[in-house]
Amino acid sequence: MDDNKVTVRIYGQEYTIAGENSREYIMKIADFVDSKMNEIGQGGGPISGVAVLTALNITNDYFQVQKDAEALIEQNAKLENDTANYARMWEEVKQSFAQYKQEVATAGQQRDLVQQQYMEKEQQYREKDQQISTLTAELAESRRRGDALRARVEELNAKIAELEARPQNATEAMKELEAKCRDIESSFFDIQMENIHLKNELEQIRRQQR
Repeated sequence: MDDNKVTVRIYGQEYTIAGENSREYIMKIADFVDSKMNEIGQGGGPISGVAVLTALNITNDYFQVQKDAEALIEQNAKLENDTANYARMWEEVKQSFAQYKQEVATAGQQRDLVQQQYMEKEQQYREKDQQISTLTAELAESRRRGDALRARVEELNAKIAELEARPQNATEAMKELEAKCRDIESSFFDIQMENIHLKNELEQIRRQQR
């Protein structure tokens, strides 16, 4: 690329400057140096002295800008480091939240399972309770029948005793009554065995409910 030649005026003197930068950029730099020299040279003095003071002033500005740039670079590095830490912390938070969601989902499944088991147990309890009620009713009926048979046996025994006390011949009646007594006693024995069976079933169901 050809150098651009630009004639500029700095501190009252003309200079021809050649460079690869654009004409506007070269003139902007020249105007800045001219402004600085005019600012420093207001008190008078030779151009060389004003030029040196201007160079020192511009160099000081440059060093200050460089210092500020280094501070910005350091601050930017710190911000990048903080950003990386925040990103790592955010990933940890996301992982923790995902784990928490998984634990909540697992807990919900366990809760549903426990609730289902509870409902099944409750249904079993109702069924057992119904069985107990049925067996209790059957046991009460069996006892009632046993009491009725016991009363009938006592009544027949009383009749037998009455017939035995009579002098007249009552053999046939006594045999008939004795046969009825045996039948009733057999039925009473069967009812007693039924009561024992019902009691055992009832006790077994109650133990299962505990």
